[in-house]
Amino acid sequence: MELAYIPSPSSGVLYLGPVPLRGYAFSILAGLFVALWIVDRRWVARGGQKGTAWDIAFWAVPFGLVGGRLYHVITDYQLYFGEGRNWVDAFKIWEGGLGIWGAIALGAVGAWIGCRRRGIALPPYADALAPGLALAQAIGRWGNWFNQELYGRETDLPWALHITSTEGGRVPGYYHPTFLYEFLWCVGVALLVIWADRRFKLGHGRAFALYVAAYCAGRFWIEYLRVDEAREILGLRLNNWTAMIVFVLAVVYFVMSAKLRPGRETVVEPGAAATGGATGGATDGSAGGDDAPDAAGSGSGSGATEPEIAGKDGKADSPETKEEAGPKKPDAGSKADASPKEKDGAADKDAAGPGDAKAEDAEAETARADSEDTGPGAADSADARSKDEAGSAKKS
Repeated sequence: MELAYIPSPSSGVLYLGPVPLRGYAFSILAGLFVALWIVDRRWVARGGQKGTAWDIAFWAVPFGLVGGRLYHVITDYQLYFGEGRNWVDAFKIWEGGLGIWGAIALGAVGAWIGCRRRGIALPPYADALAPGLALAQAIGRWGNWFNQELYGRETDLPWALHITSTEGGRVPGYYHPTFLYEFLWCVGVALLVIWADRRFKLGHGRAFALYVAAYCAGRFWIEYLRVDEAREILGLRLNNWTAMIVFVLAVVYFVMSAKLRPGRETVVEPGAAATGGATGGATDGSAGGDDAPDAAGSGSGSGATEPEIAGKDGKADSPETKEEAGPKKPDAGSKADASPKEKDGAADKDAAGPGDAKAEDAEAETARADSEDTGPGAADSADARSKDEAGSAKKS
């Protein structure tokens, strides 16, 4: 009695009018976008510039797709170049067949080219990419479910995968859902890398090495369950040998890197630090602007004030007070053009106090009054006195 099982889709293609929407291609693209979103966030958190991950992906993604397809075609060439096979099918990537080993190897070459063009090192970028790449693999494995491929041995477990297709020599029945096993394993690898990276501050490519080692460990036993046709060496599938070799290389790199280059990179993208500093300076400058001196002088609390000048009484004088206390410059056309006598008179007048000015005004008024009160008789007597004085002078 069938209690429970995982059903397979009746078709891996949905048609939007004449446009086919293939589940395998959709799974791959969804995984790529998730990976790029994660690596972009992690790269910025490490001190990189936003958008760098997408620029490098412009090189890494095409290289990775070509590498993944090449690995699959080379290792399973009998599917495309054997008797009764059509070699054109080797280019039909939408029908499935991407080798993760080739995708990572050639994708790393593309990432290296992208990093070189941006002037950054590959290891820190690989560290930022590691958990996103694991999740991309997890999502991409659902493409195998759409195509009813790469399943495991027969089983009666409640989570068995029900295969219904007879295409390509498939036998309908209930099998281990290896796509689901790898999906769950890759999600666990992503979480492991994120935790270890936060806990131990992994750097210099060690987060990526941890991802590779952890993935290979799971891929070995999952690959061992599969029953699809594959090349074998000494009784083991080729992918099992690849997983073991890559696992050893990843562990060796992790250990050697920890000894030779402990810690984490402080600067991952020099251009980002320079751009951030310039941006910060521009922001600060725009906040101050040309109005900064006025704001400082008004005492608005900006903290930037003019230097204070100590006065005679020991108190700080403002620039305006200093200017008023100093000597005033003569206005053009006034004292500058005055004659020496006028200058002396002006100086005496400036030197005189308020009391002296009042006394001079009183004497001037008295003189005017005497001249007004003096009549013609007074003038004649004055002339007579002057004549007498002149005669006495002659006699003497």
